[in-house]
Amino acid sequence: MERWSRQIILPELGIAGQQRLLDAKVLCIGSGALGSPATLYLAAAGVGHLVIVDPDVVESSNLQRQILHGESFRGRLKIESAASRLLDLNPTLRLETHAVRFTPENALSLSEGCDVIVDGSDNFPTRFLTNDTAFFRKIPLVHAAIQKFEGQMTVFAPHRGGPCYRCLLPELPAPGAVPSCAEAGVIGALPGIMGSMQAMETIKLITGIGEPAIGQMTCYDALLNRFRQIALAPDPDCALCGKSPRLFHVSNPQTNAPTHCTMSTIPAISVNELHELLTTSPGIRLIDVREPDEYAAAAISGSELVPLATIPEASQDWPKEDVINVTGGMDAWLAAGLPKKE
Repeated sequence: MERWSRQIILPELGIAGQQRLLDAKVLCIGSGALGSPATLYLAAAGVGHLVIVDPDVVESSNLQRQILHGESFRGRLKIESAASRLLDLNPTLRLETHAVRFTPENALSLSEGCDVIVDGSDNFPTRFLTNDTAFFRKIPLVHAAIQKFEGQMTVFAPHRGGPCYRCLLPELPAPGAVPSCAEAGVIGALPGIMGSMQAMETIKLITGIGEPAIGQMTCYDALLNRFRQIALAPDPDCALCGKSPRLFHVSNPQTNAPTHCTMSTIPAISVNELHELLTTSPGIRLIDVREPDEYAAAAISGSELVPLATIPEASQDWPKEDVINVTGGMDAWLAAGLPKKE
């Protein structure tokens, strides 16, 4: 009563609404930019059971916007950092963490018994997968996306008469058509706004208060301090929720597409393999795609700084058949105790 007293005294919520939150189970895809504020506010609000799916580790470039994590967890799994912070915020929280990617193979098992899915992913195949999973589970999907200074948020719930994500975007965009946050950038406070809105919509859906954002997308322009609403209607020809559906399982061409198209066909090596390669093959050209401040803080001897946003122009004359990705990047290199540039 004392912990959630400021919510319980709201006549729209009351003890009954707080009990619904305590009894609820929410699946959160990602604990990064959007997942950080969303999970923090859901845990603080008293949601009883959170399931977080995130395979990534904390990197220094995350900390500008992913407020769930701190410097002390750099190089460690994000779900470890998330568990530490969320259980400190709410020790009564039942927290279930999975350091795996959300895939068509595990989507239905991970979403079992959930009341809402919160999508904090950063790629289109996973967004299609969260949408299809929510559709087959007949539960709402709270969607948000961010880039540069703009964000969008809505609730997809075809079982309640609204559209699904495929009504808005029937097919995957062409590879490279939409830049990632790493390529285009994002202002740090923006996901705080959009992720908090996701938490608010989730609370409304669980407790039944207010009007959920079903069929209504909120778009936010941070530079102009402007919100606008866009009405979204179900598409009768939608392959998933339309009158003549053509998709009947979470495993389909969109959900099975590579989550990082530009890297999907590039072979990868570990940092230890790279260290050995640099020792035995001194002619290797090592490209560091981080930002200048990250490079100045720690770099590998002999590496060349080419920030990710400049790669398309800088790499025109590079031999594409000999490109190899280093798994884990500089964080994995440092974690392995390998030497850095003096």
